[in-house]
Amino acid sequence: MISDAPALQQSSEPAESVAPSRLSRYAGPTLGLLLPVTLALGWELVVWLGWSNGRLVPPPSRVFATITELARSGELVRHIAATLWRVGLGFAFGVIAGTLLGAISGYWSLARRLLDPTVQALRAIPSLAWVPLFILWLGIFETSKIALIAVGVFFPVYLGVMGAILSVDRKVVEVGRVFRLSGVAMIRRILLPAVLPAYVVSLRVGLGLGWMFVVAAELIGASEGLGYLLLDGQQLGKPAQILAAIVIFAILGKLTDWLIEVAAAPFLRWQDAFGRAKGA
Repeated sequence: MISDAPALQQSSEPAESVAPSRLSRYAGPTLGLLLPVTLALGWELVVWLGWSNGRLVPPPSRVFATITELARSGELVRHIAATLWRVGLGFAFGVIAGTLLGAISGYWSLARRLLDPTVQALRAIPSLAWVPLFILWLGIFETSKIALIAVGVFFPVYLGVMGAILSVDRKVVEVGRVFRLSGVAMIRRILLPAVLPAYVVSLRVGLGLGWMFVVAAELIGASEGLGYLLLDGQQLGKPAQILAAIVIFAILGKLTDWLIEVAAAPFLRWQDAFGRAKGA
C-alpha cells in the first residue's frame, strides 16, 4: 500500500500542472480586455452623471447604438467587406514583394548595396504623398487603393526579412556546411527556422501598417469602406459614427493580428524563448 503512494503522487502532478496552464490561457485575453472595458465604463459613468454632455466624445452606449443601426441597415457589412477586401489584397501583394526583395537583399550583398539605399529613401515618404501619384498612374478606383496598402505593408516585411537573414548566427551556418548540407537543405533546416520568428513579427507590423494605410486609401474617392465611414462622419458632424468606425478598425485589426499569431504558432513551437510560456 505504501509503494503505491509515489505512483499516485506522480499521476496527480500532470493534472495539477494542466489546470494553471488552462487558467493562464484564458486569463490572458481577459486581462487584455480589462483596460478598454474599464475606460469605456468610466466614460459612460461620467456622461450618465452629467459631468460631460458627451457631444464630441459620445459614451459607449451611443457608439454601440450607432454600430447596431449600421448593422441593421446592412451598411456595416458592406463597409467591412470592402475594407477587408482591400487590406487582404494589399497585404498579399506587399508581403510577396517584401519577402522576395528582402530575401534577395539579405542573402546577396551586391543586391543589398544596389536596392537597400533606394528602398530606405522611399520608406521615408509619407503615405499621403503617394496618393496623388497613384491616382495619376492607376486611376481613382480599386487599383490605386490596393497599391497604396501594398506599399505600406512592403517596407516592414522587407526590413524584417533582410534583417533576419543578416542576423543569422554565422556559427550555425558553418555547422550546416560542416555537415555538407545542400543549398535547399541549408535554407530549410538552418535559414528558415532562424528567420521565421522575425518574419512573423514583420508580418504583424506590416498588417498594422496596412490597416493604417487603408484609411488613406479610402480617402481616394471611395464610396464604401470604414475609411469612408470616418470621412462621412466628419463631414456630417457625427462623432458617434467616427468612433464606431474607429472601434471596428481596432477590433478587425486585433482579430487579423491574432490570426497571424495562431497560424504561425505551430511553426514556432521549437522556441525556448523568455516570453514563451511552458507548455504553450
